[in-house]
Amino acid sequence: MMEARAFPVEVVDEDEPRYRIGVVAAMVQLHPQTIRYYEAIGLISPRRVRGRIRLYSERDVERLRQIVELTRLGVNLAGVEIILRLREQIAALQAEIERLRALHGVEPPTPYD
Repeated sequence: MMEARAFPVEVVDEDEPRYRIGVVAAMVQLHPQTIRYYEAIGLISPRRVRGRIRLYSERDVERLRQIVELTRLGVNLAGVEIILRLREQIAALQAEIERLRALHGVEPPTPYD
């Protein structure tokens, strides 16, 4: 009988800077200059190493994907900024609700409550 073996699962730190701009541009199908523009207007904030090299995290890549999705839907960049900020606030509030539920032992409501 074969023995089941557990393999370690790599836990990815979503905030760890790991990708250069060229790789990110290919991942999200944007020109590097567009990504630099998004940085200049504050939509994205990659980390800089050794002074000039931009490195992007998984969270940065996901944010860029959201920007691409919203702009393709016709949302202008000011609207994109507002939508992304609201999404972040909603996620933070949902996390706080879950934390408080766990703290007080309250089960989440079922969809039909």
